[in-house]
Amino acid sequence: MDTTKRIHVTARSEGAPYATDVTARQHTIRVDEPQEDGGTDTAPKPHELLCAALASCTAITIRMYADRKQWPLKAVIVDVDMERSSASGHVDTRLHMTLSFEGDLDQAQRERLQQIAKACPVHRTLENPIHIATDLA
Repeated sequence: MDTTKRIHVTARSEGAPYATDVTARQHTIRVDEPQEDGGTDTAPKPHELLCAALASCTAITIRMYADRKQWPLKAVIVDVDMERSSASGHVDTRLHMTLSFEGDLDQAQRERLQQIAKACPVHRTLENPIHIATDLA
């Protein structure tokens, strides 16, 4: 079954050097850069939000699966580390996730939840081609 889902966000930057307000549906979040990069450090930077999207989607996906199976998962903690390097105009990005589970899970359940982590929609998005078109309004 082929499906198409659309998501729309708007970013508006005015005034402060890099502080930007992002609106998604009725929610607004702030994005900024650290002071050492010229920002005012009032909020996470864009790459931190990318990591946050992966971590939170993974946690939600694991929680949904464990709940559906009625497994005794009390908490899931997802740590994401990003390493970016560039050379000759090529950027290499590596993401590393560490999963921690709280609850009385056996080893087979823990391993299954590790597999399920790879099924989160953000994980699948990041592992497949992404096409970006840039237009003027």
